[in-house]
Amino acid sequence: MSSIHPATAVPLPHGTHEVANQAPPLAPLNLFTTNTPLVEALEREGGGWAQARATEIGAAWGDVPLREWGPQANENKPVLRTHDRYGNRIDEVDFHPAWHALMTLASEHELHALPWTSPQDGAHAARTAMYITSGQAEAGHGCPITMTFAAIPALRTTPSIAAEWEHLLTAPAYDGALAPAPEKGSAKCGMGMTEKQGGSDVRANTTTATAIGATGAGEEYLLRGHKWFTSAPMCDLFLVLAQTDEGVGCFAVPRVLPDGTRNVFALQRLKDKLGNHSNASSEVEFDNTWGRMVGDPGRGVPTIIEMVGHTRLDCIIGSTSNMRAAVANATWHTAHRSAFGKTLVDQPLMQNVLADLCLESEAATALAMRLARAYDEGDVALRRLGTAVGKYWVCKRAPSVAVEALECLGGNGYVEESGMPRLYREAPLNSIWEGSGNVNALDVLRALSRQPETLAAYFDELALAGGADARYDAFVDDLRAQFADTDAIEVRARRVVEQLALAWQASLLLRHTPHAVSDAFCAARLAGDSGLAFGTLPAGTDFRAIIDRGMPVAA
Repeated sequence: MSSIHPATAVPLPHGTHEVANQAPPLAPLNLFTTNTPLVEALEREGGGWAQARATEIGAAWGDVPLREWGPQANENKPVLRTHDRYGNRIDEVDFHPAWHALMTLASEHELHALPWTSPQDGAHAARTAMYITSGQAEAGHGCPITMTFAAIPALRTTPSIAAEWEHLLTAPAYDGALAPAPEKGSAKCGMGMTEKQGGSDVRANTTTATAIGATGAGEEYLLRGHKWFTSAPMCDLFLVLAQTDEGVGCFAVPRVLPDGTRNVFALQRLKDKLGNHSNASSEVEFDNTWGRMVGDPGRGVPTIIEMVGHTRLDCIIGSTSNMRAAVANATWHTAHRSAFGKTLVDQPLMQNVLADLCLESEAATALAMRLARAYDEGDVALRRLGTAVGKYWVCKRAPSVAVEALECLGGNGYVEESGMPRLYREAPLNSIWEGSGNVNALDVLRALSRQPETLAAYFDELALAGGADARYDAFVDDLRAQFADTDAIEVRARRVVEQLALAWQASLLLRHTPHAVSDAFCAARLAGDSGLAFGTLPAGTDFRAIIDRGMPVAA
């Protein structure tokens, strides 16, 4: 025990140093107007009418959602409650208030509905720009927003079901209560396809659907079985695949029945995932669960593919948003942090790294926005091939960008408070969800064999940049040669799809960006004048010009 009397003790010192050489907070900032490549792409891809709206969304999502709601929703994971205190089965999930705030704001901004409700051309491009913007604040809530958006084309295959649900699913509102959707005036949609034994092979599903009376589109069935991944289990409606006598069917399964009672939707557990912590992903058991057939008997997979195509578009958008957030944080930090006598952003090697990251982000943005225009224009051929190509490549690049951007912040980036670990954990998701890399690479081959016009449409698009750069022309010639001999093309599928993606990105950058950007991209991505890691662009690259386009605000 100390012999020093408290009155004579020397007080402990405080304030041993001043905080210096730390970057100021990035937020609040306008997540749209400070993203130069996105601002330009929205105008050229037909969504210029939405510039003011996108600016408003950029300001909204770059404030409280970015600073508070996103971190809070991920730090406080959803909690499953299978039973109430009396032992009654309730199958509910409790979410943090920040989750509901994110869902409300996204719904009010029509991120789940704009292409289906807007009378103006370019609505897909407008929504894509807004979604890239909002996703930088938080990605997990995007899962039910995306599925609700993507469900509409599938439901429209059965007009009677679409008439019941479309106005609810596109309403600019959100109510998280497990209550009849007509009473709430809005609804959100989820999906249940994969099972334990099948994964991506949904035709191996064992869940069954038995007709109550008549069979066919719009008719009532009872489902029995399980689903291994059912995302956002507190949604109001789910599109579910199940076996029928005619083959796999697609069914609209509500959480609450038309009479106001709850459907059988037994939540077994929530998945403990790598990332996407704010969103609940669950395992579900069906036992005489009521649903209605969407689409024709035995055509469940083609019916739900209408939904899958649009969710894959959003996977590309989500990965683009993730990359943009990573680049914004890396460029901001290095513009305000000094080491060895100079600001990091002024160090030649760091400039190489940052410029390389900015290139990847800008190329992803250009591809996502051009693909959105293909959806707006009903360009079925380009949309069909471009979605699978973009889903494969853009989603593959996001994890590499996230980890390199994190390293730009050094130890600060490894700390949870920086937000970079959340970006890193989130980055692999979109490459897995709605078909892994192999599934999408093989889907490209399937499209080429069943719809050969898709390849012609793709090369027509690439031809728009013909003659702009000799390296690009040589790359496209080599790409054409890949299809001259289709022997063993399946084993070459990833390489072929990668080349398709790089050629499309280069075409867009050559046509629409400053020379510094397109020249560096062609050198590094097409001509091989780079190493395998980021930060290996050739000497002579105008690094600062590329970085200035990617930096969220002037340093």
